[in-house]
Amino acid sequence: MLSLETMAQLDTLAVENFREYLRIPSVHPNINYDDCVKFLDKQAKSLDLPMKIYYIDRKKPIVIFTWKGSDPFLPTILLNSHMDVVPAFSDQWTYPPFSAHLDEKGNIFARGSQDMKCVGIQYLEAIRRLQLKEQRPKRTVHVSFVPEEEIGGVLGMKDFTQTNDFKSLHVGFALDEGVANPTNSFYVFNGERSIWHVHVHCPGSPGHGSMLLDDNAGEKIRIIIDKFMDFRAEQKSKLSNSNSRLGDVTSINLTKIYGGVQTNVIPNNITAVFDIRLDPEVNHDDFESMLQKWCQEAGKNVHFTFEEKNRFVPSTKLDNSNPYWIAFKKCCDEQNINLDIGIFPGGTDSRYIRDLGIPALGFSPMNNTKILLHDHDEHLNKDVFIRGIQIYEEIIKAISNV
Repeated sequence: MLSLETMAQLDTLAVENFREYLRIPSVHPNINYDDCVKFLDKQAKSLDLPMKIYYIDRKKPIVIFTWKGSDPFLPTILLNSHMDVVPAFSDQWTYPPFSAHLDEKGNIFARGSQDMKCVGIQYLEAIRRLQLKEQRPKRTVHVSFVPEEEIGGVLGMKDFTQTNDFKSLHVGFALDEGVANPTNSFYVFNGERSIWHVHVHCPGSPGHGSMLLDDNAGEKIRIIIDKFMDFRAEQKSKLSNSNSRLGDVTSINLTKIYGGVQTNVIPNNITAVFDIRLDPEVNHDDFESMLQKWCQEAGKNVHFTFEEKNRFVPSTKLDNSNPYWIAFKKCCDEQNINLDIGIFPGGTDSRYIRDLGIPALGFSPMNNTKILLHDHDEHLNKDVFIRGIQIYEEIIKAISNV
């Protein structure tokens, strides 16, 4: 049992480390990760944990801490987080987005405070406390800090999972990011919607803008947009049911339209781009066939291409067949943590881990907190942050001793 004085010192250290990490502007585009690696190396030394760096791309380091378990032959635990953050428009923020300003209410303002530098530090500070209590896990615990998650993770977790280096980690279960919950409950996610980014190309006959030509790209794009937006409206209407959440439906959003060369020239092609997130219950082949049918109905030579097309990945089982889930749930119950279980509405690196057949949960211990990821004035209260460390301390202990 640690003394109150020691706990207070640990809380202060944790907040200092969190704020120092937040001040590193690992922001897209063209991120230089050097300062993140230097910071993490300092943390590894303070924890006396070995740290290895892997590279899919020489500018995109994948940093792994390893806390060796008492039985190194057992499948390991992976605690994943990402170092990169999305852009912030400083003129829209109350405080500079990389200042990690701590206000009088204890709120820490910074890009990445919720998504997801908080979780990376919470892992490390939880391990620090377990070490001081002379706890040692049965299973080896790896803590990963990866790049590029915010732009799809291709040169981060996605490609890393295909390497022998990842296989050598012998991962049996993983935790990754979730999202804040405005209520007293905590979100936990066992699956994700599949991401499809679709470009629908509508070719037509070019000509003078004064003419009413047949085979018109504009007419075709109107039909396509109507088809996609009608489906969107159907899915949106399902959310009026209080039992349905965003992760339970397929979302479609028109994000870009491009084509044409001049105002008085009928274009020979107009393309609409749609961001689609497929509900895990949707059959991918059937959905693609529906898109093909819509293109045929829109007119001659209308077709689509994929910018991104995630394949179907089964959700992690939440039953007795998954001993990690049993340990996670029991640990939360013992802490009187009410879990709000669902499908993550966005995309995280968990999908690449689950695609290998490895069970994974998305969990960020932030309750009574407004969801501000990617928003102006993203912030996290220091007391919520510290409480998250305490929660992770028990969870890491539980799952690493399965």
